[in-house]
Amino acid sequence: MLRMGKLTDYGIVLMSHFASNLQVQHSAHAIAEAVKVPLPTVRKVLKLLSHSGLLKSERGVMGGYSLSRHPDDITVAEIITAIEGPIALTECVSTDSHCDQETHCAVQTNWTKINDAVFHALDEVKLSDMLAPQSSLVGSPIRFYSSYNGMNKTTLQDGEFHD
Repeated sequence: MLRMGKLTDYGIVLMSHFASNLQVQHSAHAIAEAVKVPLPTVRKVLKLLSHSGLLKSERGVMGGYSLSRHPDDITVAEIITAIEGPIALTECVSTDSHCDQETHCAVQTNWTKINDAVFHALDEVKLSDMLAPQSSLVGSPIRFYSSYNGMNKTTLQDGEFHD
């Protein structure tokens, strides 16, 4: 199963909160309260997002966190990469591959194509897109597909498909 980690999910929630409140410096406490995520978790995610350059932080009484760029210029792929590292669906497409099969694998090229497609899909979704309600996404690069869309009602029994 392909699934983002909880910290990545929280990162997108936090970044969406920043994007919907651009004029304000946000303290870690205020963010934790606003998005209902525990403060230690918020601090951890803020640190990752700041180190990646997606957030600016200012110290002091009037300090806090804010987006380093406009929400139209930040992609979901950047947020995921900031928290989880480079997007790599399989070992062989990661930069630090340690797969013993890599030298003679017949499907590595295909995994690279699939990984690139996933990355580009996530890279097309902007942080500003995450703020729009689903009904207003006409013309948006976000395309929603039902997990059941286009599938007929076949089942696998004894190694064969049946209607």
